[in-house]
Amino acid sequence: MKRWVSLLLPLLAACSSMPFGQSNEQEAEAARRAASVRKVAPSDIAEDGSKRVAIGGVEIVRVEFKPGVSSATVENLAKQAGCTGGPGAGLVTEAGPVEMYRMSCGDGRVFLARCELRQCRPISLK
Repeated sequence: MKRWVSLLLPLLAACSSMPFGQSNEQEAEAARRAASVRKVAPSDIAEDGSKRVAIGGVEIVRVEFKPGVSSATVENLAKQAGCTGGPGAGLVTEAGPVEMYRMSCGDGRVFLARCELRQCRPISLK
């Protein structure tokens, strides 16, 4: 029995080194086909209707305005900091015990606030 195994091992090793699959010609043809397929250029308009903006090859995605439980409180904090205008304070994170709000000011600045259990504090005014 051991003798048969010793005779079959070199035969199996030789079979495993045989090339299987596509030939070089088939691979070259597949590469030509892939190169000839036209790629659709991305649209200049985003899904929400605004113009697409990319910085350093990374697309900037707009966050949809979504009011939260503490939106009015954050808007009052922003008003005290001199930030008025815009659609109001929108919820940036998921609703929960800790929430982040963002408000665009009329002069282009952004007011950020963090609310924990409806206790809101300003983070920054950039």
